[in-house]
Amino acid sequence: MSALTSDLDALLATRQDGHGMPRAFYHTDALYAYELERIWRGGWLFAGFVFEIPKPGDYITLAVGDTPILVLRDDQGQVRAFHNVCRHRGTMLCRSESGHVRSIVCPYHSWTYSRQGELVACQGMHEGVDKSTLGLRPVATEVCAGLVYVSLAATPPAFAPVREAFESAARPQGFDRAKIAKAVDYDVEANWKLVWENNRECFHCPRCHPQYVKANFDVYDETFASEAIRQKMAAAIARTESKWTAQGLAITHAQGGLATFPDPDQGLWYAADRTVLAEGWETESMDGQRVAPLMGTYQDADVGVLRMRSLPNFWVHASCDHAVAARLLPGGPRTTRIRGYWLVHEDAREGEDYTLDKLLPFWSLTNEQDWDICKWQQKGVDSTAYEPGPLSRVKEYNVDAFIRWYLREMGSGGADEGAAVRPLTRVA
Repeated sequence: MSALTSDLDALLATRQDGHGMPRAFYHTDALYAYELERIWRGGWLFAGFVFEIPKPGDYITLAVGDTPILVLRDDQGQVRAFHNVCRHRGTMLCRSESGHVRSIVCPYHSWTYSRQGELVACQGMHEGVDKSTLGLRPVATEVCAGLVYVSLAATPPAFAPVREAFESAARPQGFDRAKIAKAVDYDVEANWKLVWENNRECFHCPRCHPQYVKANFDVYDETFASEAIRQKMAAAIARTESKWTAQGLAITHAQGGLATFPDPDQGLWYAADRTVLAEGWETESMDGQRVAPLMGTYQDADVGVLRMRSLPNFWVHASCDHAVAARLLPGGPRTTRIRGYWLVHEDAREGEDYTLDKLLPFWSLTNEQDWDICKWQQKGVDSTAYEPGPLSRVKEYNVDAFIRWYLREMGSGGADEGAAVRPLTRVA
């Protein structure tokens, strides 16, 4: 075992059960590099939406740490991904975030690749260069429910369970028949784990998200819900239950508080659930009224909110008329690069069927409120005075679950992992 691995094992074992993680987890260069290897290059990552590359030759790019990736549709219409690196002298090939190519031509020495990734021309090279061995290096790719996933792992984890969970939940939403109304890129001044910890609790919502709590029951864990709130939730469920059943929908989270996610004990790093909105709210907009045409196969606005998420880099809140998604990518020990997507039906026309001034504010505010929270938490945990405090068994059970997932993913076998990942006993 290397000295570095031994040091990291020792660090991984320092987390106290039922508490947050020690400060070193949020800014240590060596730990961040190990995260890139174990987590970001070890599993499946959301890359984008299949509708972003509708025609052969259309592509999008992304970077996982210092690894650039090219995702494109090939001549047969299949979605493929490759390392976005020329096999000659390593130049990055496609430099734009999206575009279209007839062939992939290196800007340095004009090595040319087909849209299947084969090297087809390398003029100026000596005889005997075997082009068949110098195609672009492939990246594992999966498409499900209109989402494109890639994996940099030599042997990626099984994807079939994700497909089963996401396709059944997302089919009515029609992500494959959507378009991007707006995309916004954020450089969040916080470690990616702080962003996820923030996402996994609504303890902060009443103080930090005044518009969000009007639409959602997330803050009302059973222990904190008054009898009046319980009656409102029961009425919302009763109102929708028979109607949803007729549409082939189901309430999969029928109580206050956040649905449990992740579940490291079951190996679940992905989840999808549908929950009701508060009375009078058809969608997650500032006043609860629709801001775009119905998406997918919905025939009625009363479909609640579909929530899907996968670690380490994707979540989406999808209402009847629009969906808001986030793609996270690591930018360094203290930076997370996030792309926010606002999706509408593919036939919706800006200025006629929707306007950005009504579509964007609900989640623009929520996102920016969260990114600001994370920035200031990063500054706090960087302090030498910071020591992790206890997590709430009522409000922060998902933060504990995220930390345990992280520690399991990072564990190399040298640490006492059992002590590091003991679950927090949830009070319901």
